[in-house]
Amino acid sequence: MTPQAHKRSRLTTRLVAAAAALLLGGGGTALIAAGASADPTGEDGPGQRGGPAAAAATVSCPDVGDRLRQVPRGAQLPVSRGLAALDRQVAAAYEKMTSGGQAGGGQGAVLEQLRQQRAKTIGAMADAIGRSAPRPDALLNMSACKTKPTGQSVSVGDPAPGGDQADGDGQGGDEQNNGGQDADGQAGDGQLPPVGGPSPDDFADIRSVQPDAQQPPQGDGASTGTFVSECGTNEEGHFNSDNVIVTPGVSNGAHHTHDYVGNESTDAFSTDESLAASGTTCDNGDLSTYYWPVLRALDGTSEHKPGAAHDGNVGSVLTPSSVQLTFSGSQDGEVTAMPRFLRIITGDAKAFTNGPANANASWSCVGFEDRQLKDKYPICPDGADVVRTFNFQSCWDGQNTDSANHRTHVAFAQEDGSCPAGFRAIPQLQEKITYDVPEGQQFAVDSFPEQLHKPVTDHGDFINVMPDQLMDEAVDCINSGRDCG
Repeated sequence: MTPQAHKRSRLTTRLVAAAAALLLGGGGTALIAAGASADPTGEDGPGQRGGPAAAAATVSCPDVGDRLRQVPRGAQLPVSRGLAALDRQVAAAYEKMTSGGQAGGGQGAVLEQLRQQRAKTIGAMADAIGRSAPRPDALLNMSACKTKPTGQSVSVGDPAPGGDQADGDGQGGDEQNNGGQDADGQAGDGQLPPVGGPSPDDFADIRSVQPDAQQPPQGDGASTGTFVSECGTNEEGHFNSDNVIVTPGVSNGAHHTHDYVGNESTDAFSTDESLAASGTTCDNGDLSTYYWPVLRALDGTSEHKPGAAHDGNVGSVLTPSSVQLTFSGSQDGEVTAMPRFLRIITGDAKAFTNGPANANASWSCVGFEDRQLKDKYPICPDGADVVRTFNFQSCWDGQNTDSANHRTHVAFAQEDGSCPAGFRAIPQLQEKITYDVPEGQQFAVDSFPEQLHKPVTDHGDFINVMPDQLMDEAVDCINSGRDCG
């Protein structure tokens, strides 16, 4: 077994244990690293009970991808590889801080080593961009990371499986070293990250939520029709851990598993040409790509492959009971056709550390959809499916099918339904996915390890590959107030 595989197997063990703990007693307790043991040698095994209560923490780094504004064609693959490398580096640092021991200076050393790795990677990305465009030197200021409290309380003495030793060689010690252990292995002032996630605090009984869903006002000229693509529920088992929008050309660029419907060929190496030549699961000839992170039951099972247990995602993948893909109109007037190969991302896979500015998924239960949760998973009554909803941006800049950060070429409509200046209204895609989750079953979306499977990190991706004639039919249907598909 390679050293990396050995590390991943230990991470898997810790995550399976964390998932199992959630299942006990309707949620269980949060787990933290064995390094919190009062015995720095670890000879007494995992940490002892009865330690002081603490709020766990995770690794928070500036989002370089979100700050990109120009990536020349020749720099696209080096930048894509750089973004994937940054994600791997953060995941490795998070693993070190959850594994206990933290040799070489503790958590501060791990963060310093991470800063050095990120500085090298970001510098290489800036160099690649700078060969044919202004070098984005501001990105170099985004190397340093810190810890972020998770807001969940744990007991420093709670037991957890053992882990690997960190091999950081730098010295931290500034405000970023606000958690973990001191160099002698004793629990310090700050906090260790939890293993896995989510926590019981990430769930809410939908019956305790006040109705809050409001329908936006419709203007006199609103386009009120809808167009539906029926594309199945991924019965074919099209899964991978790639992300052709954010990290094209990089296998396992997402570090979590995506569920696909529509285009049958989508992976990291897809091109506009290959997508247009593919088959589709949609019954109307829609070749578009629709994908989102899988939802897993936290049942203690694990798949030892990239995007699954190797990247901290454990549990059985849940097959949706239904997938509804609906395009609707604008409150402010008619919509125009989307350009073919338009790429849109809604939500933010790193919203837990980035903040909620780009978060956009919501959760509910069938029969309770006037109650929408943004940062909690719903606990649904027996017989009511879990509902997961993504509303996509409905304003387009009229020029670009993508942008460097995959956001600035599209926008959400303003409160009155109009598009921002310079943007035009296009059909708004809504993805509504339901799951038959047994009452009391814990579940979570796949995520980057340091994002702790928080519901706020949920996100959806879309590439429009509708044949032009089909898109024209959709636009006509929406603008004429008909329901089609």
